[in-house]
Amino acid sequence: MTESTESSPFTFTPYQEKEGEEFMNDAQVEHFKAILNNWKNELMQEVDRTVHHMQDDAANFPDPNDRATQESEFSLELRTRDRERKLIAKIDESLKAVESGDYGFCESCGIEIGVRRLEARPTAVLCIDCKTLDEIREKQMG
Repeated sequence: MTESTESSPFTFTPYQEKEGEEFMNDAQVEHFKAILNNWKNELMQEVDRTVHHMQDDAANFPDPNDRATQESEFSLELRTRDRERKLIAKIDESLKAVESGDYGFCESCGIEIGVRRLEARPTAVLCIDCKTLDEIREKQMG
C-alpha cells in the first residue's frame, strides 16, 4: 500500500483496471477485501489506543477546571469512537457483501457502483445516480 486517497484514513495502491475485464472479478474482490480489512484493523487499533489512553490518563484532578477539561476531552474521544464503531459495522456489512458476491453493485438499481467510487468510499451501497437522488430527497424532506 503506497498511495493515499483523501477520503480514506489509510493508504493503498489504486486498482489498475484492465480493458474489458469483468467488474468484481477475483482481483477486484481481493483488492476491496484488503482495503476493508485494513481499514477495519486501523479503526480497531484506534479503539484499543483510546481504551489505554483513558485508563492511563484518567486522573482525579483537584482543580474543577482541569477535571472538566479532561472530561470534555474524554467525551469528544468517546463520540469519535462511537462514530468509528458505526463505521466498523458498515465495514462488516461490506465484507459480508463481498463474501456473498453482492459487493460493488447498487442496492437500489443493481448496476455497478464503480471501482473509483468504491475506492473513495469502500462502504458505498448506492451508485452515484441513486445516491444523488437519495440526497435530493433528503434535502426536500427537510
